Amino acid sequence: MKKFIEGNNIDLRDVETSDAEFILMLRTDLEKSRFLHAVENDISQQIAYIERYKSLTNEWYFIIANKRGKRLGTIRFYDIRKDSFCSGSWILIDDAPKYAAMESFIVSGLYGFFDLNFSSCHFDVRKGNRKVWKFHERFGGIRYGETELEYLYTRSRKDFCRAILPFDDLIPPKYVSQVCHEA
Repeated sequence: MKKFIEGNNIDLRDVETSDAEFILMLRTDLEKSRFLHAVENDISQQIAYIERYKSLTNEWYFIIANKRGKRLGTIRFYDIRKDSFCSGSWILIDDAPKYAAMESFIVSGLYGFFDLNFSSCHFDVRKGNRKVWKFHERFGGIRYGETELEYLYTRSRKDFCRAILPFDDLIPPKYVSQVCHEA
């Protein structure tokens, strides 16, 4: 079942085919996409991808939006393993509010760990994307390997909760007791 996740300043809502142009704009931006898997600049392919996604029960693809509904970016869960989800396709528009990156990271992680009940998250970051891999290492990401292009990470629910605890103003009230208990 697809969801709407409410944050304090941002929300995550399920992606719709009407978001295809927005997603394509983000994914084909030369600066934003240089560390992402390439996509074709083809709106019909993007719409088809979203339609296929809508039929899946083991992937989640969200639009990050402010409280007025303005689209700020995307984040996605995929490559589900036994007890772990992969988080990726995390992209924000250039003029997103400063809190949008941190809050979308927190809210999406809370959803994955507590609503979907995964015990860990796995993800990869391109080696050249130093800013992002440093961010993840600061927030509980453990580098466990690498490929030619990417560093491979994992993050436990406990490490995630410990890392976000100082950002309690960005933790939605419904999760506060779970985060405090886990940390």
